[in-house]
Amino acid sequence: MDNRKRSFLRMVSHELRTPLNAVIGFSEILSQELYGPLGAPQYREYAAIVHDSGLKLLKLVNQIVELARLEGQVTDLNLCPEPLDEAIAEALEPLKPEMAARGITARIADLGVLPCVMADRRGLRTMLANLLQNAVTHSPDGAQVFIAAQPTAGGAVEVLIVDQGPGVAQTELARLLRPFEQGGDVLNRSGHGVGLGLPIVDLLARAMNGALRLSSRPGAGLAAHLSLPRA
Repeated sequence: MDNRKRSFLRMVSHELRTPLNAVIGFSEILSQELYGPLGAPQYREYAAIVHDSGLKLLKLVNQIVELARLEGQVTDLNLCPEPLDEAIAEALEPLKPEMAARGITARIADLGVLPCVMADRRGLRTMLANLLQNAVTHSPDGAQVFIAAQPTAGGAVEVLIVDQGPGVAQTELARLLRPFEQGGDVLNRSGHGVGLGLPIVDLLARAMNGALRLSSRPGAGLAAHLSLPRA
């Protein structure tokens, strides 16, 4: 059954990503007018809109495929020692333009001496990227995202990511971990996601013998506690 699921996911992934990559690539060529001017300036603007929309749709397709893989337990994880310093830096890199434009900063406690965890390399970066994107998206302009990692009892490491957003009621926290469900109006409608980032982190963490826990209260931001085995 797993082989059938893998084949189906590979087919769906290929059939969706191939035309999307064409849309993204050709719209980028048009928006940059690489082969000459398009004429009216509106054409370049429209091509840029098509390009951005294609990127958003590709991200959604990737998330849906990843969620299907995890829910179907069709995973090929390779657990090995991973330094959190390097993983956090790589996860933050693509967020820097948005953070700079909005005046958002990241403060990493004990940077340079963070512990190592046992995790899949790609999976770890996917989890950190989703948690950091969530924190940045729901932080007000000029806010700070706090990141820390500390060993805990039982041979685990807890990665903590805290934003300064509007927060969410305790009764809504469980819904944030369900696919396509969103907790609070302010927390979720301010962004452009569909509620897949946190469920993917939750499923990936479980697949790596870890766990994800959320804590928050209205007006006090959201804290994500990602627990993984210590290397």
